[in-house]
Amino acid sequence: MKKYIAIALVAMATVTGCDRGFDELNTNKIDPTTLDPVFVLNRSVVDITFTSTANTQAMLCYNFPIVQQILTPFGSSLTGGNYNQLHRENATRLWNFYYPNIVKQIVDVVERTRDVPEQHNLHQFGRIWKAYVFMALTDTYGDIPYFEAGKGYSEGAMAPKYDAQEAIYADILNELDEASNALDASLAPLTSDILYGGNVAQWKRFGFSLMLRAAMRLTKVDPATAETYVQKAVAGGLMESNEDNAKNRHSSLYINWMGEQLSGREKANFYLAEPFVNHLQETDDPRLPVYAIRYVGAQNGTQQTASRATSDPDMQVGMPFGYNDVSIVETYAEKGVVSLWDYSQANQTTVVTQFAPEFFVTYAQTQLLLAEAIVRGWASGDAAETYERGVRANMEQMAEYGAGGIIEEAAIQAYLDAHPLDMANAIEQINTQYWVVSFLDGNELFANFRRSGYPELDPNPYPGSEISGDFIRRLVYPDSEYVVNNENVSEAIARQGADDLNTRVWWDKE
Repeated sequence: MKKYIAIALVAMATVTGCDRGFDELNTNKIDPTTLDPVFVLNRSVVDITFTSTANTQAMLCYNFPIVQQILTPFGSSLTGGNYNQLHRENATRLWNFYYPNIVKQIVDVVERTRDVPEQHNLHQFGRIWKAYVFMALTDTYGDIPYFEAGKGYSEGAMAPKYDAQEAIYADILNELDEASNALDASLAPLTSDILYGGNVAQWKRFGFSLMLRAAMRLTKVDPATAETYVQKAVAGGLMESNEDNAKNRHSSLYINWMGEQLSGREKANFYLAEPFVNHLQETDDPRLPVYAIRYVGAQNGTQQTASRATSDPDMQVGMPFGYNDVSIVETYAEKGVVSLWDYSQANQTTVVTQFAPEFFVTYAQTQLLLAEAIVRGWASGDAAETYERGVRANMEQMAEYGAGGIIEEAAIQAYLDAHPLDMANAIEQINTQYWVVSFLDGNELFANFRRSGYPELDPNPYPGSEISGDFIRRLVYPDSEYVVNNENVSEAIARQGADDLNTRVWWDKE
């Protein structure tokens, strides 16, 4: 009996000994349990231009063909604006990528830094970036979850309410106003910020330039509010040079996925559109060889080799609209090409390399919007000089694409001399130029085309079009919203209009 008692005591001591230090032993001392919010902000900036080839199809299949800059003759998984047809997966890629990634990240930054004195400037950075993120979403879909978005974990908002775009824009403008003015240059710089390295002056200019963009969205629906915020943005201080451009930089560690798509996986499938190439040729635009490349005589994708490549402006041929990969054969003789692979493409040695920068808001765009505001009487200054600064800035910006992007001063000046602002057609000329300077900025291209109505483009004549009007006006909500958030999405549809490609968003007033 004493033997069994001794064994039991030893066993108990052994178990007790195993418990000692158990919590410490099983605590991971390496993996973080929380992240510094500045790194979360950086992640949302890095992710904004996508982190996979599949997600870039949101732009390639809808934004670019709608504004007639890039298109594909192929259907199936690439269907979208090229055929004026609904491909729900492509139409919802922005939503399905932004909400679980970008929105979740940036809302976390804003909420975690609220009322934290030592993170005052980071909080304002987050508010400005949040405005940029939600502008892309609401411009694309209209009424969307905004005030409750990204708060599933923090507030249990698992089925967020859809907010009217009018209310969203009112808050975005207010947030940009407050955040930009609240930035404090006297505080220690947040050098780990990936966008501006903590430079408060540049963040402030970014915020006010984004405010100008947001204000100009309202030109058709609420010009009084537009004018008010244009004046606030100008008074606050806009971007002053290309040094202020908001952009993502790329390297071998973090590549440009649009570049990877157009110079790799989808290289043989997407082409520069005829209206875009024709405009650049007709105006002798020195950006054409930066934007375009053609593999002369290629009869298939494998023949698109360096030995056939040319960026000679006179040799570029844009792909016409209205055809699929079978019927496009009808165009070859007229256009002087031997196959669909012989049409011009985005230049894979400059603008769509894997290391090319991607731009969010630029000095060039900002100057052009300011020129329009001056023409409308909402800001003071010389509209012609402001317009010229915008065009020049974009041409000088091309140098960021490498040696092949450099445009000589003589060519820049010759273009400016040949195309001064014509005040009789200023709004059209400014926004047509905005179309050129915003090449590859898909969300902004789609939004400003609907907002301004320029450039004047002929409707896509594809015979299988599924839209009732001339152009696609918005993209559609994901099917998943009807499953997990049906009550709120149904309310949004009842307020905004049918969930299809024809319904206009609030600011896109006829």
